[in-house]
Amino acid sequence: MHSYSLNAPAKINLYLEILGDAGDGYHELAMILQSIELADQIDIRAIGTQEIKVHCHHPEVPTDESNLAYKAAALMWEEFPEYFANLGGVEITIHKRIPVAAGLAGGSTDAAAVLVGIDMLWQLGLTHPELEQLAAQLGSDVPFCLAGGTALALGRGERLSALPGLDSLYVVLGKYRSLMVSTAWAYQTYRNQFGETYIREPEDLESRANRFHSGPMVKEILNKDGGQIGKLLRNDLEKVVLPNHPQVLQLREAFENSGAIGTMMSGSGPTVFALCESQEQAQEIQQKVSIEITDPDLEFWVTKLSSQGIQIMSTP
Repeated sequence: MHSYSLNAPAKINLYLEILGDAGDGYHELAMILQSIELADQIDIRAIGTQEIKVHCHHPEVPTDESNLAYKAAALMWEEFPEYFANLGGVEITIHKRIPVAAGLAGGSTDAAAVLVGIDMLWQLGLTHPELEQLAAQLGSDVPFCLAGGTALALGRGERLSALPGLDSLYVVLGKYRSLMVSTAWAYQTYRNQFGETYIREPEDLESRANRFHSGPMVKEILNKDGGQIGKLLRNDLEKVVLPNHPQVLQLREAFENSGAIGTMMSGSGPTVFALCESQEQAQEIQQKVSIEITDPDLEFWVTKLSSQGIQIMSTP
C-alpha cells in the first residue's frame, strides 16, 4: 500500500493537577485524558523522493519543519534511515477540523497519526510500546493520542494507564477564534504564583501519584457515573488563565449556568467544554450559550467522547 488516510481525534482533559517540578523545565502532572470524536484527517503517501512534504489548507498551520507532523516524519527518517533511503519520503496532507492552538492536542494527534501511517507505509511492524517511545520524543500529549480513549496520565503525560471508556457522554466545546493562550506562559505563571505549593520530595510525588490511581475521579470513571465525573472536573491552570482572560471566564460561567453536568477549560485553554449526558442536552446548551454570548468570534462544536485513538480510515 502506498497511501493511507487516518482519523486523528482531539483530546480534552477531565482532570489536570500540577504536583510539582519535574526538574527539566516541565511539571509533574496527574491527569485524566479523554479522546473526543472531533478529529483531523491525515492523508499520508509514499512519494519515492528523499523529502518530507506537508500540506494544509488552514492558514494558521505551518507546513515547514516547525509542524509537529513534519517532526514526526523527520523522527522516523532519523530512526529508520535505511527504510527512508530505500522507500523514499512521504507527503502528508492535514485536513484540519480541530481548532488550532485550542488546548485540544490538534498538533499532537496529527503527529501520532504520522507515526502510525509511516509504520504502515514502511511495514516496520512497530509495537505499541515502541510507537509510544517515539511519540514521547515529540511531545507530552503524543503518546496518549496513539491509543486515545480514556487514560490516567502521570509525569509529563507519558506514563499512561488505560481506563474504561466514557463514550456515552457528549461535550459542547466553545472557543474564541482569535484568542490563543501560550501553554508555556500558563505553566510558568502557575509556577510563579503557586510554586510554594509544589511537592518537593520524589517519594512524596510518588505517593501522591499512587493515591491518584485510587482517587475519587478514577472511581467514578470506573463506575461510568457522568454526574459525579462532572462534579470532580479539575484544571489547576484555570487559576492563572481565567483571571487573565475574562472572555474565557465568561464562557465557563455561561456553560456552568446552562445545566451541564460539568464544565471546565481544557488544558491551557482557551477552549472551554460542557460535559453532557446526551446529544440533545449538548445541542440545547450550545443554543442557550450562543444566545447569551453573541460574540461572532465565538465558535462551538458538539461532539461525543470517544474510546478511539488513531484509526485507519481508508486509502485516500
